[in-house]
Order: sequence, then C-alpha cells, then structure tokens
Amino acid sequence: MSEFNLSAELREDAGKGASRRLRRENAVPAIVYGGKAGGNDRKPQAIVLKANELNKVLENEAFYSSVITLTIGEKTEQVVLKDLQRHPSKAMIWHADFLRVSKTTKIKAHVPLHFLNEESCVGVKTGGGKIAHQLTSLDIICNAGDLPEFIEVDLANVEAGSVVHLSDLKLPKGVESLALSHGPEHDTSVVTVIAPKGGDSEEEAAAE
Repeated sequence: MSEFNLSAELREDAGKGASRRLRRENAVPAIVYGGKAGGNDRKPQAIVLKANELNKVLENEAFYSSVITLTIGEKTEQVVLKDLQRHPSKAMIWHADFLRVSKTTKIKAHVPLHFLNEESCVGVKTGGGKIAHQLTSLDIICNAGDLPEFIEVDLANVEAGSVVHLSDLKLPKGVESLALSHGPEHDTSVVTVIAPKGGDSEEEAAAE
C-alpha cells in the first residue's frame, strides 16, 4: 500500500472572491468532512492545499484509492479523496473534497482494474482471440483499512470465447463489489476474449 501525505491550512475566508484569490496564489480550496468525535458528528472544515503538492500526488494512480495522511496545521487526519472539481478548459484543480476515515470506516470507493497476462492469455496465444475490456475500474465497498489500490484480473487461463464477470474476480479480503451487493442480476462482464470469426464461441460471448 502506498503512503501519501498532504499538508493544508485552515481556510478562514469564504466566498467566490476568496476562492479566486487563492487560485491565483497557486492554492486549491478544499473541504474535509465526516467522522465522529465523542459520539457526535464532526463539523466540516474548509482548508487550503498547495496546488503543486496536490498535482504531484494526483499523478499517481494509487492516490485516488488510498488512505491519505492530511496534516492541517499541527493536527493530522486520515482521509480519502471523494471528489475533485477541475477547471473546464485549463489544467487546474478547482476544488477537492476529503472524507475523514478510520480503519473501520465503511466506505465506497472507485478503484482501477489491472489486467495481468494479456499477451500470454491462452485464448489469444493459442486460440487466436482478441481481448475486449468492458470495465477498466470497479466500484467497491470495504473498510478504509482494507482499501486496495487496484484489483488484479488474471487473464492467463481465459480461453477464446470466454467472458470474465464480476463474480469471477478474486477480490481482497473484506472487499465487496458494489454492483453485486445489489443482487446477482448485476453480475456484468468485465473483459471478453473474443474468438476468431466463424467460431460459435464468439457469438456466445457477444450474446452474453
């Protein structure tokens, strides 16, 4: 698991004018919310991040699905990134939302799929098939302490004409597919190895 650290300051001023000023100063307005203290819900906090520091960690795919150590002044929070607002035409982050978590906080997250052994896939190498991705990422439910950076999909033994569904994925312990939590009828396809033309298996895969 990668470790990410961000530093921030409390934001005292508010409003669109103040936000514009912050962005001109190479800063990003943000908010931290959620969590409990003494049995009560904690209040949201408006904070300011350094744009160059945020942009640097955003270059790492794992940042989007990791628990982040956020230092606000002299205090430290464990958070996950929940939302990013980007400028519609410029390469700028407009606003960021972070959720306070503990290891046992149940969260919903969006994690990438990493496909393994595509070149050595039996359905491609010996079956002459082609790989078609239906999904490249997955919505999951888990405790923050169990949050994976990505989910691996091993295609080594997938034959031509076969379809890998959500239920076929080997998820880490404590991790559940959000779609499958709504019932088996949501067991959609993740990746297909399309058989060469003329094979019945290609038509069966397309039908699925």
